Amino acid sequence: MSLLLKNATYIDWETLEFSNLDILVEEGIDGGIRMHSPGEAIELPADCETIDCTGKLVTKSFAVGHHHVYSALARGMPPPKKKPGNFLEILQTIWWTLDKCLDEEMIRYSALVTAMAAARAGSTFVIDHHASPNCIEGSLDIIAAAFEEVGISHLLCYEVTDRDGNHRALRGLKETERYLSLRQGLVGLHASFTVGEETLEMACDLMRRFNTGAHVHVAEDLHDQEHCLAFYGKRVMNRWQEAGLMDSPATILVHGLHLDDGERELFRNSKCWVAQNMESNLKNKVGFFNGEGLGNNIMLGTDGMHSDMLQSVRSAFFSGLKFDNIDFPGAYNRLRNVHKYLEGNGFKGDGDNCLVVLDYDNHTDINRDNFIGHMLFGMQSAHVRDVISGGRLVVRNKQITRVDHEKIIHGSRLQARRLWGEMAAYRYL
Repeated sequence: MSLLLKNATYIDWETLEFSNLDILVEEGIDGGIRMHSPGEAIELPADCETIDCTGKLVTKSFAVGHHHVYSALARGMPPPKKKPGNFLEILQTIWWTLDKCLDEEMIRYSALVTAMAAARAGSTFVIDHHASPNCIEGSLDIIAAAFEEVGISHLLCYEVTDRDGNHRALRGLKETERYLSLRQGLVGLHASFTVGEETLEMACDLMRRFNTGAHVHVAEDLHDQEHCLAFYGKRVMNRWQEAGLMDSPATILVHGLHLDDGERELFRNSKCWVAQNMESNLKNKVGFFNGEGLGNNIMLGTDGMHSDMLQSVRSAFFSGLKFDNIDFPGAYNRLRNVHKYLEGNGFKGDGDNCLVVLDYDNHTDINRDNFIGHMLFGMQSAHVRDVISGGRLVVRNKQITRVDHEKIIHGSRLQARRLWGEMAAYRYL
């Protein structure tokens, strides 16, 4: 079914030019859009649906550069009995307990609620980094199916790590190989301090065989660097570069907080990308992102904190005023760089027919010159009215269209209770 967005104020996401247009949206992965002047005679397909966008802003939808579906059911859970004293203890006490407890139903509901939250916040594409050590085989298929049920495109990977034993690392690699033989995806790794040499070598081999990139945490905390220096005699970025992980322009290095000048130069001279996750860094007290010396290949993620990219860009901008070299155009570019990453690497699902309709009736003028200011100081996900993914309405009048939202929320609450109960068995609670 085609869609006609009538009387829209269209904002070109690259030039920020404003135009008053009727927009015919084609259905299909990476489909196109056709622009028409208001009142122009248009030959419409027989099944075309018209949506009145009078007074509304229409632009390209958003995309999440780094997410963790597996953390979705953690929201609101009780704190651990013993307060973690540092980042490694946060991982050991909370997240490495949670991921061990995940089963197929928990993963499915985690993916469904993540996809719905992303859609309602205006995102139609999610790059995810998944972990479930006791439910590895088929876990990526579960996430993919849930995302597609909601109508959201994706680029997935399984977080391969030696922290749960070499046998699970091998299973993670096999799941990655199986999945990449069927769908687009990345080779996921946790972080240097949990990935041994043999696992790293096999991961790089998979990356080369499937002509894709890696998706890996880098220097999120100082412990990652200290461990790498102690065990390998080099810094994390040098280890990844020497292994070949940074050879691919599809590789995503996540966080990148504790980098020296040499590592920054190494990254800047590569073609890979870094994903900034400011709110997660603040929550974990691991430091502040600084893009100085990294070049332009910086995009934004949420690290599983939420699925709202307008919130992420605002956090990156305000924190960056003190700790980073960032301005209005720089913040906007980081928000939109994920599209350049996806297009540049030939990944499907982020075409021109992925759009967001914003009901942003502001009390001051909005135009090309001040749009970014409105985005940073005024726009919120609450202004998202309609979302179009692959030419199909996935949100209309703020409501999810393709799945039963209330039924999924009810099921998610049941799964969250199960998860928290399982975590209690690990003496977490």
